Amino acid sequence: MPIANNNFAVADWIIFAGSLFLSGCIGIFCGGKQRTTKDFLMGNRELKTLPVAVSILMSFFSAILILGAPAEMYTNGTQYYIYVFGQMAAAAFGAILFVPLFYPLKLTSVFEYVELRFKSRATRLTVTAINAFTTIIHTGVTSFAPSTALQAVSGFPEWASFLLIGCVCTFYTFLGGLKAVVLVNVFQFIVMFGSLLAIIVTATAEVGGFGNVWELNDEWGRIDFWNFDVDPTIRHTFWALTVGGMLSWIGSFGASQQSIQRFSALPSLRQAKLAVLLNCVGVCVMVTCACVAGISVFAYYVMKGCDPYTNKDIQNTNQIIPNFVMEKLNFHGVRGLFFAALFSGALSKISANLSSLVTTMWEDVIKPHVHKKSDVVQMRITRCLVLLFGAIGVGASFVVRSLDGTVLQVSLSFMGTASGALNGFIVLGAFFPCCNWIGAIVGPIVSYAVMMWISIAKYSVIGVEEKLDFPALNCTVKNASRSLVTNKITPYLMTSEINMITTVNSHIPMATDELSGLDRLYSLSYLWYATLGLIISVVVGLVASFITSPTKPEDVDPAYLIPWCDRLCCYLPSSLRTYCHSGVEHGSQESVLSIRYTKSLEENKRNEPHVFVLSNDNNINDQRQSMDAN
Repeated sequence: MPIANNNFAVADWIIFAGSLFLSGCIGIFCGGKQRTTKDFLMGNRELKTLPVAVSILMSFFSAILILGAPAEMYTNGTQYYIYVFGQMAAAAFGAILFVPLFYPLKLTSVFEYVELRFKSRATRLTVTAINAFTTIIHTGVTSFAPSTALQAVSGFPEWASFLLIGCVCTFYTFLGGLKAVVLVNVFQFIVMFGSLLAIIVTATAEVGGFGNVWELNDEWGRIDFWNFDVDPTIRHTFWALTVGGMLSWIGSFGASQQSIQRFSALPSLRQAKLAVLLNCVGVCVMVTCACVAGISVFAYYVMKGCDPYTNKDIQNTNQIIPNFVMEKLNFHGVRGLFFAALFSGALSKISANLSSLVTTMWEDVIKPHVHKKSDVVQMRITRCLVLLFGAIGVGASFVVRSLDGTVLQVSLSFMGTASGALNGFIVLGAFFPCCNWIGAIVGPIVSYAVMMWISIAKYSVIGVEEKLDFPALNCTVKNASRSLVTNKITPYLMTSEINMITTVNSHIPMATDELSGLDRLYSLSYLWYATLGLIISVVVGLVASFITSPTKPEDVDPAYLIPWCDRLCCYLPSSLRTYCHSGVEHGSQESVLSIRYTKSLEENKRNEPHVFVLSNDNNINDQRQSMDAN
């Protein structure tokens, strides 16, 4: 059933197509300056702080934010907003802990760190494989949300949207590399932010101001922030949204390929830390706008007296925001801007995934075998990788299309399932000098297998029936009813809200306190996936290391370790900090770290270690000094 009764006007199609065309033009603009793989993959490490900060933000936000967060607020109230504090804390801790570790190493692929730390090629290839599989699946999920919405309002087929998104992303990434991706992300951020503001302004004006929005949501039981229940099976609690959310996102901001590739392309460590810290502001702005849009649209439908899902105007609550746009933002071009924002979100996320996939595959798998080839040949290979993974991403979209579930929960579940394992590689290496390469492989693999098992089995557990009411006084469909059941498979399609939507009451909902055994484990909130996965990675990895002879801490170069006490407790006297730092020697003014790393096979053969002079405030000395091998 199409949303509302309005179709795209010519102006809407022009705005929509124009945004895609401009994204492609940016790729053309940047493409002429790409001469080497360093230019293509890292922007020659000469990017600017603010664009990189925006690009990091847009690497993790997509159309799922525009559709999913408002739908969650509309359906289940304001508690989800607490999630923003977990994300902001993740960005802050990522800048404090991980940026000073990775930036001085000047990595192109984050998984190079894994090989350097554990002195194991197998460990590097293992983490590369897990990351590639997860990224490809998430790419398919990301392109599905805007495709479904556009089909609902215009009849534009989903398969054509998949191809359109894939081709545009591949085009500007193929031509411009990382620099094009960063600049396009800035443009896409502006489009997404503008569309959310348009929805908020229109909805609040219809209701009579934000005061009325808040009052109406309060009357309908939507204003509820503080659920301090410690039960991990409850989908959203204060602890799950803050602690679980922080642990889910800290790896994304501080230790993911998308983030490290970008902040390592900046000229200095100070700029790299600032770029990640600025995401605290970016996250707050974008999530706040998306959440306010959700409660504003709910207030509008309360005033109207009929919820569009209850009235069967839409198939699922994923379509609530597009329905409102088609119903009230009936100015020519504005609706086109909204759908341009949806596609911009998808493009930003997919291009980030595409860039990171190409970079890791080149650095971790292909480069060691073609290092003697000329720059021209290496550039051709990397661009062929862009085409290859672009095609694979489009194929993943068609696979995801056939899955049941919801876009946001499926995407966050996949991210949580994998992030525990991926973060495990980094945490075991950076915080535990005793961990050896066997533990670094066994721990994350066990974690990934267990969390994937829980994630899949979760859909066999019947969740808790939602109890919030929805306006239906003026609905035209008689005896209209809705049933919102968490953890329940939808019979229609994947939507972008967190809850599972179903119109089939084939099972009686079961309260979580009635669950026992494995069913209780399967009902674990998706927000705790990353936390549980990380715990499994660390515990199993350390046990495996001690069984197979742990690494001696003195054999680990301190450049690969995080002195967590120094960075989190810098206000303490140095005499106290020496008892818990990770082995870095401290002087009164400077610490000199002998960072024995190699950036390529050629450097490895030359065996040229480097010294970085780090001041107490972690500012890197611009002068790198070459040393003799001894």
